[in-house]
Amino acid sequence: MSRLKKVMKGRKGTFLLLGAAVLLLAGSAVGSARAALTYYSENYTAQMEMYDIGVTLVEESAKGSKDISSRDYAGSDDAWKQNQGALLTDMLDETDGKLVAGRNYKEALSVKNSGNIDEYVRVRIYKSWKNEDGSKETTLAPSLIELNLTQNGWIVDENASTEERTVLYWPSVLKVGESTPTFSDTLKIDNSITSKVTEHTTEENGLKTTTTTFNYNGVSFHVEAEVDAVQTHNAQDAIKSAWGVDVSVDSNGNLTLLQ
Repeated sequence: MSRLKKVMKGRKGTFLLLGAAVLLLAGSAVGSARAALTYYSENYTAQMEMYDIGVTLVEESAKGSKDISSRDYAGSDDAWKQNQGALLTDMLDETDGKLVAGRNYKEALSVKNSGNIDEYVRVRIYKSWKNEDGSKETTLAPSLIELNLTQNGWIVDENASTEERTVLYWPSVLKVGESTPTFSDTLKIDNSITSKVTEHTTEENGLKTTTTTFNYNGVSFHVEAEVDAVQTHNAQDAIKSAWGVDVSVDSNGNLTLLQ
């Protein structure tokens, strides 16, 4: 249904996982792109330390909670244990397989430290519309795809965020085995999209026939969540090198973005 974008940017000292999902509007059919996972092996500090890092994207829908994508060092021979899944595969179970515009579907997303060292995590969320041929549909606003952010402690990087992209940081050290609070709780397609129709009226033998056509038949909406992690050692330098942002770190390990 869509091509999952390839993420290979070569940033230092991070690893990234990507969960992506696509829902087709026409006929409310559902399809899901494969979630991809990439490890950046060019390390910021000690290679041994980076090999202990791990992170998991966790999704809770109305059907329950599950790990979507993860990658963790297996402990020997530079081997990695990874799981690749997809977001939103259970979303339409709430409405018998049909997409209902204006409905708040449960979509609670969080991040878990599944590695062996403490870390800082960042999430980047992308929303877009695409036509059947894969080209971007620019006449539909990404804001019509409403992934509701919980505002429960996550920092939004307003300078790095756009209409299509939202950048979030968890400001505290994410300790081994612990999870962040959810950064989203529901997903909704704005009900106004159902009004985007064209009516065509014909008359034959005195009988008028009006045909209503949805203007965006075959258009799909795309939601991607990228998660990457950085070790806490030399945090300010590591984060600057990996993510390109300046931060301050207090005595408790809490981050503040420097604008």
